Amino acid sequence: MASPEVRIDPLTGLRVVLAPARADRPFSFESAAAHDSAREECPLCEGHESRTPPETYALRPGGGAADTPGWLVRAVPNKYPLLEPGGDGPPEDPLASGRGEPELLVAGRASGHHEVIVHAPQHVASISALPAEQFRHAAEGWRARAAAHAGSAYVHLMVNEGHAAGASLEHSHAQLYALDSVPAMVAREREHFTAYNTRTMGGCLLCDLLAEEVRRRERVVAVDDHAVLLAPFASRGPYELQLVPRKHERSFADADPATLDLLLTGLGRLAERLGDPPPLNLWIRTAPRGADHFHWHVDVLPRLTRLAGFELGTGQYVNIVPPERAAQELGAG
Repeated sequence: MASPEVRIDPLTGLRVVLAPARADRPFSFESAAAHDSAREECPLCEGHESRTPPETYALRPGGGAADTPGWLVRAVPNKYPLLEPGGDGPPEDPLASGRGEPELLVAGRASGHHEVIVHAPQHVASISALPAEQFRHAAEGWRARAAAHAGSAYVHLMVNEGHAAGASLEHSHAQLYALDSVPAMVAREREHFTAYNTRTMGGCLLCDLLAEEVRRRERVVAVDDHAVLLAPFASRGPYELQLVPRKHERSFADADPATLDLLLTGLGRLAERLGDPPPLNLWIRTAPRGADHFHWHVDVLPRLTRLAGFELGTGQYVNIVPPERAAQELGAG
């Protein structure tokens, strides 16, 4: 099996991971008929523990041996990893050393860790279908595994739901990537936080943005004691949501899982508004290495429209549902 490889685009400096082994993944969403067999053969269901790599984490209220039934949330290494442990780290940016003679074609091993966090022992297709208590257990699993990889350059924790959003298994689960370099998009956000802190002599970009959004009430979807749910000002797609903790915290690994309770509310409202849980991508943006000033948050992007030549060629999204309208339809006060 070929190891994943990271390459650097010589024109943009952006990293791309080649992971040919992932072409062997099972695809459970190819047709409606596949769903029944997927449920029977699902490697993530309770009782099928032997079909996954040995677990790295499990919530077992009644105790019991690892890799056996009796768990509420379970984490295992991804069977088709995008990243692999070990190696010499990512290749250096060929343009980082100035105006010399950079190597044009740079590649190296895509090293790091890639885990799957299973949200429930039962075959549930969407987070929005989880009972509140089970969702809280799943959120604690997310936090615990993020904390376990806190020494990485960046921990990217995300959920894909639905074939249109890139999911290959129907059973609701998250994926965690412990990267040994900070992605360019995350580094740019880190720089925005740092620059804002410097410019305002100690302010937090997201704390101040949250205060302004709550004052305006134009894009607020819901509020509870722990967080605010927004339709972001520059939403990239229809009904995009952003959950922002009211407490200033750099890292999700240090958070109270109850902070995510409002996320379940938002996903339920999406399903109600659209008739069914939509295909979506969800990720937690947490402090990367080198971020002294940051505020973690969650982004949810329903996949209701397709990226086309404008978006892919310019890097700019097109959104046909203004966030103000989305907030109103999803229940803003």
